[in-house]
Amino acid sequence: MQWLASIFFTVFMTVWMLFFGMAYCIITPFQDFRGRFRTAGVMTHVVFFVLKWVCGLRYVVEGRENLPPGNHIAMWKHSSSWETIAQMVVFPAQCWVLKHELMYIPFVGWGLKVLRPIAIDRGAGHAAVSQVVEQGRTRLAEGLWVLIFPEGTRMPAGQTRKYGVSGALLAIETGHKLIPVAHNAGKFWPRRGLVKQPGMIRAVIGPPIETDGLDARAVNARVQEWIEKTVAELMR
Repeated sequence: MQWLASIFFTVFMTVWMLFFGMAYCIITPFQDFRGRFRTAGVMTHVVFFVLKWVCGLRYVVEGRENLPPGNHIAMWKHSSSWETIAQMVVFPAQCWVLKHELMYIPFVGWGLKVLRPIAIDRGAGHAAVSQVVEQGRTRLAEGLWVLIFPEGTRMPAGQTRKYGVSGALLAIETGHKLIPVAHNAGKFWPRRGLVKQPGMIRAVIGPPIETDGLDARAVNARVQEWIEKTVAELMR
């Protein structure tokens, strides 16, 4: 039964990530950043392999041809746990904007630290936005992608909220492009649901969104319109 398969997968993923986090903390002092990033990708590949064979849930990425040369800013729909680990095998070397509480999870949080995320306090308002812009500028200069969930938290499938402006501001101030990413993972792996439904998760990388001559609100409107429209089509 699907719920038994889902319980097995959830237990496996929890144990695997804890074990991997411990091993990762031992290995990473001997690697450069990109080596650490490639090693972190192993964790995702194993999780997705088990997810496919135990729960019958696969994924496909469409629109890779939309990725421009260089490194830029990607804004992802956030409706599941799937995308939080998928992004590291979909995009090149990257840093994530995430809530600072994750840094305190034993082993997992320690592993996150060596990947140099931008850890923010979501309740800090303008200070958090400034932190994303300041640290994001540094990460982009180092050749990394910056990946952001503009909704700030996982939303139930079919729902959204106002997008945060940090990604748009970072793109405007640095001249880097914004790449929207839509997916239907929330349909198969709901944000608070235990059961993972079999099927095919489709993740779609959209065309780059230019920011020249636009303010952050106008850029956000374009990003949100494309992502939410595409998600609605994928959910049918």
